[in-house]
Amino acid sequence: MSTASTSDSPAASHLGDADAKTLLDFADGFIRRHIGPSEGELTDMLGRLGFSTLDELSDSTVPANIRLDQPLDIPAPRGESEFLSGLKQIAAKNRVYRSCIGMGYTGTVTPPVILRNVMENPGWYTQYTPYQAEISQGRLEALLNFQTMIADLTGLPLAGASLLDEATAAAEAMGMCIAISNHKKCGFYASDQCHPQTLALLQTRAEGLGVELKIGPLSEIDFEHGKGGLGGVLVQYPTTDGQIHDYSDLAARAAKAGCLVVASADLLGLTLLQPPGEWGADICVGSAQRFGVPMGLGGPHAAFISTHDKYARKLPGRLIGVSKDSHGNRALRMAIQTREQHIRRDKATSNICTAQALLAIISSFYGVYHGPDGLRQIAARTQAYTCALARGLQRLGHSIDGHATDPNASDGRRPIFDTIRIRLGKGRMHAARQVADAARERQINLREYDDGSLGVTLDETVDRALIADLLAAFNFGHFTGFDVDELLAEADDAGMLDFGSLSRTSAFMTHEVFHRYHSETELLRYIFKLMGRDLSLAHSMIALGSCTMKLNATSEMLPVTWPEFSDIHPFAPDTQWRGYTQMFRELERWLSEVTGFAAVSLQPNAGAQGEYAGLLVIRAYHEHAAAKLGQPNVRNVCLIPTSAHGTNPASAVMAGMKVVAVKCDNRGDVDVEDLRSKATQYRDQLSALMITYPSTHGVFESTIREVCDLIHENGGQVYMDGANMNAQVGLTSPGKCGADVCHLNLHKTFCIPHGGGGPGMGPISVASQLVPFLPGHPIQRPDTAGEFAIGPVSASPYGSSSILTISYVYIAMMGGVGLRKATQVAILNANYMAQRLREHYDVLYTDRDGRVAHEFIIDCRDFEKTAGVKVEDITKRLMDYGFHGPTMSFPVPGTLMIEPTESESKSELDRFCDAMIAIREEIREIETGSMDREDNPLKHAPHTMAAVSDDEWNHGYSRQQAAWPVAWLRDAKFWPTVGRIDNAYGDRNLVCSCPPMDDYS
Repeated sequence: MSTASTSDSPAASHLGDADAKTLLDFADGFIRRHIGPSEGELTDMLGRLGFSTLDELSDSTVPANIRLDQPLDIPAPRGESEFLSGLKQIAAKNRVYRSCIGMGYTGTVTPPVILRNVMENPGWYTQYTPYQAEISQGRLEALLNFQTMIADLTGLPLAGASLLDEATAAAEAMGMCIAISNHKKCGFYASDQCHPQTLALLQTRAEGLGVELKIGPLSEIDFEHGKGGLGGVLVQYPTTDGQIHDYSDLAARAAKAGCLVVASADLLGLTLLQPPGEWGADICVGSAQRFGVPMGLGGPHAAFISTHDKYARKLPGRLIGVSKDSHGNRALRMAIQTREQHIRRDKATSNICTAQALLAIISSFYGVYHGPDGLRQIAARTQAYTCALARGLQRLGHSIDGHATDPNASDGRRPIFDTIRIRLGKGRMHAARQVADAARERQINLREYDDGSLGVTLDETVDRALIADLLAAFNFGHFTGFDVDELLAEADDAGMLDFGSLSRTSAFMTHEVFHRYHSETELLRYIFKLMGRDLSLAHSMIALGSCTMKLNATSEMLPVTWPEFSDIHPFAPDTQWRGYTQMFRELERWLSEVTGFAAVSLQPNAGAQGEYAGLLVIRAYHEHAAAKLGQPNVRNVCLIPTSAHGTNPASAVMAGMKVVAVKCDNRGDVDVEDLRSKATQYRDQLSALMITYPSTHGVFESTIREVCDLIHENGGQVYMDGANMNAQVGLTSPGKCGADVCHLNLHKTFCIPHGGGGPGMGPISVASQLVPFLPGHPIQRPDTAGEFAIGPVSASPYGSSSILTISYVYIAMMGGVGLRKATQVAILNANYMAQRLREHYDVLYTDRDGRVAHEFIIDCRDFEKTAGVKVEDITKRLMDYGFHGPTMSFPVPGTLMIEPTESESKSELDRFCDAMIAIREEIREIETGSMDREDNPLKHAPHTMAAVSDDEWNHGYSRQQAAWPVAWLRDAKFWPTVGRIDNAYGDRNLVCSCPPMDDYS
């Protein structure tokens, strides 16, 4: 019997209606896994809303005049396994050399227990910013450990919970100095021995802030520089080329002149060196990258800042503090938020929104794992190898800055930590290229200075083989045979290891947490104990309006920690990161297609930083136009709707603009007539309008084209906040709406996880007229940097490069068709939930047909009158049901903004709705008098296991009502570990580092 034609025989009828392509091609499998509801659930939800297809719903929701008329020009979806295999080939184009470039970036070893159980663990990387502190106690403790470690190492008592990178941290400190002087002192002096990327970024930031910045040698410092004199001075400790100076005299002179001193310090070096706080610095900044966080071609990394307690309200970024809960127990929360951008808006200390919480957490666990003795040992070993190398180079006839070739000479000798600058021996001054090439032949990168000298920075990955290879490179390719131990002894005799009066004598990291978890077993249990105190996407949906907490698929996360992406220095030659280059070009093209714009800069490494960068580009555009006419630029007015995110006005002020508020009407839309009036009034000064679309109220405003045209008619540019792009992708675009620039929150729409408050990425996309002004960089000019490029806005040329792989994989595996469907399902899920909840809560804003975009607002304001229940009570009660509360009191006080995203299944949407409905019934019981207005589950929420299981129960409602109000909680229950936190107590009694152990309950 022949079997050759069985595929055509009736025996193959079991294939049913499936065609061959469906059977052979699984490329769309990821789309089905990314989108939560099944096809049957989609049909059911659409039917409840009166639609047959997703296209019908989106056509009915998105205004016709801004709908895209053709599909996205993005390749078809690719299967997970297939695409990751292809990405491995792209990654192989990157060459992982041993980088001795330094400049604030070094090799490090991420302990595997931290790599696997924190960096690669969704229980840590899918957490949201800890605004709901009762279900964030784990990451808050890890961040408090970070602050304690930073405060101890820098010798300053108050440290924040993480900034973006060292250069932007220095810029934040500059702004802080000016703010502390109440803007009476507008001068700032930066040592020319700081890292060049830091100096360049200071120049960018100073211009917008109106700071009179001067860069030069400290010997030429003039405390009278600038209006009112110097507000601050920045020094690098050690300097960018490794010199270690005693700045105590400078600090004393600065204090006498009323000038603050900012030290940009090396964190590992501070285990051996006198901390800045002890020699007189007022502020200390730097990067915690070398504490276990890979270089990743520039990020993400946690920066740090510390200062004196008296400057707490001027400190930018997050600040974790100790308070107590409703039971009197110790509890943590973000402290004094009244200084943050979401409260103070254009008067905020900074526009910082996304920080680098996950990376700060990793660095804190690194510090916990090694403890002070382990960190000192790593530092001492690094120093020893550096000094041995220095002595070997002297033997070869080269000179080390600060050291005579003769080891017996005593004049001018300076100690060495991890960095040396080498001047080649007599007759060899022009051989730097030969040495650098010999090093690269051994897969080593050196720092090359313009004057022909070379720099070497070592780190904890150094070994004897690296020293031998470096000496061979400086011996023009010939191995020396020098004995490292002998070289170290000679270096010691030459005083290279002796810090003298700058040696650290004070203890640091004395708290028990840094002494207890040094075995892997202990650290593993500590990591999981803290993780268990935090609610993340691993537990339930996080329906935060405007925050887009969607699936961060495992396949998207895998490449982040591949060595080919994670272990590359940001200033390595671009020939060593051709794989990155290919990824950048494709990602830029895809994002340009999504936004409808001409070009993209990937440099901004946070959403708010993208806002700032976009406004700087607009400002540069106007300045260029005015200069061509021989006139000064007077366009500095930025119109911003009152509903805007707090980062918008803060960013505008940082960019040197004057904020003018525009009203919203009773539907929540931009009041077009008020906008017209303001645009006309400021016609000659109008720089930009900042607008979010769909609106911050969760509605597709039909007037968006009219709004954009109105701004253009009056000479301005339109900046679109990309926070709500999850409702646009594939259906419309900022370019189609008429905007000129937007930033994209890759940690929202494009799947980079929030990481407990960061990392994020905020690339900007611009129309053709703005392309020439895209950000540049002094070390490595990005390919998209324009002819009239603004200065850098991030320390590295491509921001947090390593996590761009996440969005790259997401877009590739979704394809254009998948991205469009994701947007449609996000809109469907929001409208389905709004319909379910509308019977119990008022949905505050809709379009004229009663529909919402991808998020919606429910009104809870009346409950305070009818039941004494505030919106905060509802969010705390949701914790008892196993959910994170929606966005609270933004953009309207007393409301909740809910965004389900496309990743949540119908069953999860229903579970959340059921919880909200159950809470509404509890409110109704209070309204009718069935429950007491004070003694009820909402007022005492959240309920901890300790409270529910206590011998005493003094409430008028049952323990079951408190902890298990619905049946599903018997199957899986997330327990908050603390009761409701007293924020006011914590702010009155500010403690932002680990207290003595006796203070712990």
